[in-house]
Amino acid sequence: MARIVLKIDVDTLRGTREGVPNLARIFDKFNARATFLFSLGPDHTGWALRRVFRPGFLKKVSRASVVEHYGIKTLMYGVLLPGPDIGREGQSEMRAIHEAGFECGIHTWDHVYWQDNVRARDRDWTVAQMKQSHARFIEVFGTPPFTHGAAGWQMNGHAFEQIDAWGMRYASDGRGHGPYIPVLDGRTLGHVQMPTTLPTLDEILGIDGIDESNVAAHLLKRTADNPHDQVFTLHAELEGQKLTPVFEQLLAGWRAQEHTFATMGDYHATLDRSTLPTYPVTWGEIPGRTGELIVQSG
Repeated sequence: MARIVLKIDVDTLRGTREGVPNLARIFDKFNARATFLFSLGPDHTGWALRRVFRPGFLKKVSRASVVEHYGIKTLMYGVLLPGPDIGREGQSEMRAIHEAGFECGIHTWDHVYWQDNVRARDRDWTVAQMKQSHARFIEVFGTPPFTHGAAGWQMNGHAFEQIDAWGMRYASDGRGHGPYIPVLDGRTLGHVQMPTTLPTLDEILGIDGIDESNVAAHLLKRTADNPHDQVFTLHAELEGQKLTPVFEQLLAGWRAQEHTFATMGDYHATLDRSTLPTYPVTWGEIPGRTGELIVQSG
């Protein structure tokens, strides 16, 4: 029997207010444990429209029905509408999910700003962004965060060092095939990375005849054929809203496969650090997603 670690990225105010409570009800129905990672600062989702000039972006937008999932209003934040402060306007929903017993952590301060800039930024910029999210997390939840999962799986070396500086023992900032200890410029870091191992729904929808009617079966075949621990990243704006029926099919299927559902903390508690491999911090591409992101080499 293997674990499915459920890691929810919450990118927007709408996802916080609508998607998060919807997912809480689903998890309660399936008696599933999960980790919510929150964007804690301004919602500048509209800034992502600048990516229209990147190769492959328009194709991904057409596959993922971005307007339908995120809504016109959200796509205008930072463009024609001021970006609302998610940590202020969505704090009641954040606190409710924490009080319901779910693990909560940091996703980012400003999702689009981080995702589009962090790779090339220096230590001062990186630490300033991360400290804002850390301070806001304590303001919202009354306690320091235990974990971090980077927006868009985008990081730099300073960001990995900051996770250690916070004393976090585990994070999920990239993509890969299993838990490992990251190595930065030849130095082994102090925390464990537990990368996302399964493709996300928006990466496989619209490819090779996969649509909402068969995407759950596609993923379930993968976990049936490879019955080991997996980390699945979902989004409050997708599985917590229009793709809720698909996600419920996935949970039912995983339950039928006798998988258990876990938080990132649950998963970390099962690991023996002394047996984990080390891998250098690496960038690479994965199918269904444009641009490079943090990947586990090897």
